[in-house]
Amino acid sequence: MTKDTKAKFVTGIVIAGVVVAVAVKRTGWKPSDGIDTAPILSSQPDKEAEPRDTIYAMLDAARDGDVEAYIRCYNGEMARQLEQSTTEMTRDGFAKYLQDRNREIKGIAINEPEEASSNKVRVRVEYVYQDRNEAQFFYLEKAGSDWMITGADSTQRVPTLVPYGTPVY
Repeated sequence: MTKDTKAKFVTGIVIAGVVVAVAVKRTGWKPSDGIDTAPILSSQPDKEAEPRDTIYAMLDAARDGDVEAYIRCYNGEMARQLEQSTTEMTRDGFAKYLQDRNREIKGIAINEPEEASSNKVRVRVEYVYQDRNEAQFFYLEKAGSDWMITGADSTQRVPTLVPYGTPVY
């Protein structure tokens, strides 16, 4: 093939591509049009909520200072106490408190839930800080299809054999 023939061939391909692109844009066609995904999607079971999902949601909301999302993770007396705290501290003050409290956390370890009954569990959460580890038990109850935090023990310091960030040789 000569240079001239190659140039004409490439030009023809580019023009054909532009014509196809314009036609697709004008008709509003999408690659997924005409493909029925309903049978594929409906055959996949919905993932059942787990207690750890609620704990992660609570920790994410605390880190982000999202007071509403944080309180939605709780139920019962704990939720009422948190609402009262937000009233006393203001929403902005409570959001700052949540963020400040979570700023130093380097990692989280969530143990498997210990079943207390068919709709109640206890979950141990360990917080990893630069200079220490702390553990706390959360108590969750199933409310509809979701798990809600209904209680929490105070945090306890955990002996740390190797502090976070220690170089490994």
